[in-house]
Amino acid sequence: MLGPLYPGSRHIRDVGLRDEADGVIWQFAKTNDFVIVSKDSDFQQCSLLHGSPPKFIWVRLDNCSVAESAELLRKHSAAINTFGQDPAQAHLMLP
Repeated sequence: MLGPLYPGSRHIRDVGLRDEADGVIWQFAKTNDFVIVSKDSDFQQCSLLHGSPPKFIWVRLDNCSVAESAELLRKHSAAINTFGQDPAQAHLMLP
């Protein structure tokens, strides 16, 4: 759904991590140079505790559809790309 805007992005189910613990996902993202995008505040805690890499984007939406989440990521693509290129930034919160 977001591949053209964010080339190389993958869902955790596509890399065999759907049922894995947050720590396993964190390590996979760190090892493979991915940015984690999640509504799960546990990753924000990891980001504050460990810093980057990996970078973390916290999507702060209540219950919503995948389409609504995707629209938020499209809407904030400029900020997300700037964040991704700034080595000083570890996490980004999106409303």
